[in-house]
Amino acid sequence: MEEAAFQITQFVRRPGIGQQGRPTRVRTNYFDIETIPQMNIIQYDVTITPEVPPRLRRNVFARFIAQYRNQGGVLGNTRPVFDGVKNIFSPKLLPFGQAGTFNVQLAEDDGPTARRRPPRDFTIKLRRVGDDIVMAELEQFLNARSALTNNCLMAITAMDVIIRHKPSMEHVSVGRSFYTPKNAQSIFGGAVVWQGYYQSARPTRGKMLINIDLSATAFYEDGPLVNMVVKILNLRHPNDLIRGISDRDRQKVERSIKNLRVYDNHREGNRRKFKIEKLTPTPANRTMFDRGDGSTIDVKTYFENTYNRRLLYPNLPCVVVRKTNYLPIELCDVIPGQRHIRKLDERQTADMIKFTCLRPNDRANRINAGLNELEFRQNEFLQEFGMRISNEMVVVNARILPVPTVKYHPSSREHDVKPRDGVWALRDKKLATGATLGSWSVLAFLSQGELNDQVINTFLREFINTCQANGMNIPNRNPPILHANPIGDIEGALKEAWLRAGNTAKAQPQVILCILPNKGTPLYAEIKRVGDTVIGVVTQCIQSKHVQQAKRQLCANVCLKLNVKLGGMNSFIEPNQIPFVTERPTLLIGGDVTHHGPGEDDKPSIAALCGSMDAKASRYAATIRVQTGRYEIIADLANMVKDLLKTFYQTCGRKPERILFYRDGVSEGQFRQVLQTEINAIRAACQALEATYRPNITFVVVQKRHHTRFFPLNRNDTDNKSGNCAPGTVVEVGVTHPFEFDFYLQSHAGIQGTSRPTHYHVLFDENGFNADSLQTLSYNLCHIYARCTRTVSLVPPVYYAHLVTTRAKFHTRWNESESSQMGAEASFGVVKQDLQKVMYFM
Repeated sequence: MEEAAFQITQFVRRPGIGQQGRPTRVRTNYFDIETIPQMNIIQYDVTITPEVPPRLRRNVFARFIAQYRNQGGVLGNTRPVFDGVKNIFSPKLLPFGQAGTFNVQLAEDDGPTARRRPPRDFTIKLRRVGDDIVMAELEQFLNARSALTNNCLMAITAMDVIIRHKPSMEHVSVGRSFYTPKNAQSIFGGAVVWQGYYQSARPTRGKMLINIDLSATAFYEDGPLVNMVVKILNLRHPNDLIRGISDRDRQKVERSIKNLRVYDNHREGNRRKFKIEKLTPTPANRTMFDRGDGSTIDVKTYFENTYNRRLLYPNLPCVVVRKTNYLPIELCDVIPGQRHIRKLDERQTADMIKFTCLRPNDRANRINAGLNELEFRQNEFLQEFGMRISNEMVVVNARILPVPTVKYHPSSREHDVKPRDGVWALRDKKLATGATLGSWSVLAFLSQGELNDQVINTFLREFINTCQANGMNIPNRNPPILHANPIGDIEGALKEAWLRAGNTAKAQPQVILCILPNKGTPLYAEIKRVGDTVIGVVTQCIQSKHVQQAKRQLCANVCLKLNVKLGGMNSFIEPNQIPFVTERPTLLIGGDVTHHGPGEDDKPSIAALCGSMDAKASRYAATIRVQTGRYEIIADLANMVKDLLKTFYQTCGRKPERILFYRDGVSEGQFRQVLQTEINAIRAACQALEATYRPNITFVVVQKRHHTRFFPLNRNDTDNKSGNCAPGTVVEVGVTHPFEFDFYLQSHAGIQGTSRPTHYHVLFDENGFNADSLQTLSYNLCHIYARCTRTVSLVPPVYYAHLVTTRAKFHTRWNESESSQMGAEASFGVVKQDLQKVMYFM
């Protein structure tokens, strides 16, 4: 087994520049760093005691600089920069040498009228870390004369911190972005969206760039807390609160404002800060507390007697601060600049999207406007380190790749399509392989009164006609129709529908068509859990509003999904346009790991692979595993790949000679570890099937989570509808790695906002791809995503792996298991064997 553990040293170098396609030029949201620091940079480790939240750390640091910069040469007139956590970078050695301890006094500032408290004392310890950061070595890397060493990484990190230091000291910063309340916009429920700017230093061939992008995040609206309560409850006016609020509303408000920081406003010139812990169950006029002398008084009367404040809203509950202090809501003001960390609800998310959705031109203009906020020219820290940043966006060479031919059944009126602008229609086309639907039933989760059988039958006629016209075969035009309670026994209802389908058609049921009353997840999730893991039958869900209208376009979309769920094939690419797949048996795999949201770390992560099944690369099979939460590497990859290799062999009768693995969900810092572990796992899977079996492997990381955007310069190379770059735009110079094999591909037609190109980075390649062959293969594959007749932004195997992990979240019964790792695993439903070979996840 020597073979399986073979070592991988260096990622693939760029095999030259691609030639295919029409040359064009695009603007990017990168700016040249015209001069990089020439001096060696010194790094210090910083410890601030007592520990304080990040917000305050920067204040303490700023105070330290102000206090010591000109004092007895402690800082030798130098301006070091701080990353806000542990590291300080300085352009020269500070006079105190290897280590120093300093005392800093920070005055308490509780707003304009705060009473003066004594200043707080802090101790700052600085300790020099490691050797100097040698900038000359970074230049070697940028010019492809040395590998990316630890020293180069530290040099890039230091430049990142130098660029971000000043904006982070002056604005609210989160991660690599800082936010300003300028142009803020209110969204639903007492929140506001602040515009932010993301910035990051990035290496490319021969130089360093700074990537600047827009970001946005939600903050709590400052001002009277009463106004926020009005917005949370979606009321028109504070007067609507005079009568008080229901218990349900009280809980809703409490959930929304817990941990919010507020000032009190009932004493002249003496405001204090508090953190809201909860609300009282009783209103202010009925909330009693002990005066300390054995007598009790209600909060309303207390504030009237003590502070001469008559409450306007005595029927509202009080906020509880410091465990036992009660403050009437109207005596609290929300402190500005607090991030909204709770998950936004649907309305807030919709408002947020409206705010952030900008056409490419508007986005580019707003990024340029951000340069004024950043004021690089006036930044004394950049000057100190000898850095200059250009004010012009970088313009790079790009190409627009040729459009492939999408093929349908030869009997179609129009069987070969050359998509225009990344879109085409299903009209006059028959699916490449139409499935036959004989045994099925319809299950409406609505009563006869809400949706009667006559309406359902009208829809079914339109739906069956559309499917037949598109080449499916539906001999059974009258499936049985059943009704069920959407909050009743879903599993029982589906089993009943399954039995009725089988008994009516005297054949194994193929599909249950489910009609849903709404968009809600719980019912949908339960249908999928039961269909996929309990009964093992394909389910197709449709919302009742679509059944009532029976539109052709919707029927066509459902037809595309249903056909592949039944093992059919919708379309394929002209074989000579994907030679890598068609010339020799080739397995395409997409891999993804999905984690649960923040605060759900105890829930396991889900890993999925989707593998192509034939020479047309249109049909895929899936395999899933549950693994430790937040673990990025696919733990059981060897067995998963074995599943796909076996299915491929059963389908084609041949073993794949090459494997192209597109891996999603990996950040740069994890490249080496993921590659090392996962290539060895793929190797081991092959050898477990046969000791001498060794297909050639190519491993490509696919990334969508990045901040690179392209803006077309040439009118002819623009997608007219959205103003984005045309589909097929590929960029491999100017903003890519100095010498490794990576490229950006914008394969889809933008619908709204600014499109995000997909970044492909080849980590390992035994198949000898050149730039053209991998770029055109990846682009051409984006034309055969089975769900729609448009090019998509991601190669389908990865797209499918996403769908599989999303679906797998519904296969787990959290509520019934302990939330321990094993408990969760025990209740994880396995997809039935027959379904794993068809695209049940569509």
